[in-house]
Amino acid sequence: MPSACALTDIPATQANMRLPFEIVNGRVYLQARVNGAGPHTFAIDTGASGLGCADASLKAALGLEVIGAVRNSDGFMAACADTVHPDPLDAGGVVRADLDVITRDYSSKAPEGAEIAGIIGRDVVADGLLVIDFPGRTVSFGRSRSVPANTLGALAYERPFRVPVMIGGHLVEANLDTGAGAAMVFPRALHGTVAGGPLEAAGQGSLSNTAISLDRGRLLSLVRIGDLAVPDIEVHVPDEFPELFAGAEALHRHVLAFDPRTQRAAVCPARP
Repeated sequence: MPSACALTDIPATQANMRLPFEIVNGRVYLQARVNGAGPHTFAIDTGASGLGCADASLKAALGLEVIGAVRNSDGFMAACADTVHPDPLDAGGVVRADLDVITRDYSSKAPEGAEIAGIIGRDVVADGLLVIDFPGRTVSFGRSRSVPANTLGALAYERPFRVPVMIGGHLVEANLDTGAGAAMVFPRALHGTVAGGPLEAAGQGSLSNTAISLDRGRLLSLVRIGDLAVPDIEVHVPDEFPELFAGAEALHRHVLAFDPRTQRAAVCPARP
């Protein structure tokens, strides 16, 4: 059986979608059409549950009406958000119709050049194999290719996309989050457990509903996630943070694969 990393090379004949992307502020930005209009710039965010979000700018540009409200949590605080109904979303041939997504104002607070029309969440690609090739700057998706449970090099997970990680001699779990602009975000207690280095104040960060104070430092231990092995990685440490995140800045030299159907992921070397 091929290894998990061999399976990430989806042939063109089996790809339902293959799109180029840009890295902006550490995040993966690609183009998609909404309601037949566009292209619009979306962030593809493996840390975002559900179908994603529509920015307030997209809501205004397309005249999307508010159809309801839902409560959502960012791990710290729950809040209500309005929902809209874009129909359909077309990301390079992956089409999702009849969507209800929350709407927020991301772009007015974003640095110049980092504005987005919305976020594509992991449920949009839950019925196939998603491959994010950072060195090749390409996102691919195929329904006919999968990563079986017994595949060599596959990383099993129960909650998307929390995979096993070795930090020094400690086996922990990290959320592979392409929506996180930082390299790694550590719970403070875990940072102390794995012999993290000294920290300094790094100002404030923001989650969907919460502003958080951050410290910053270098991790003294080697981090291993699949094929990835990173020494001396920069970490951000908020107070009372719930879990470990590995963001795009830590993953940007590798190829990521996610198969929600088998609950397997892979972190692979760059292709020749």
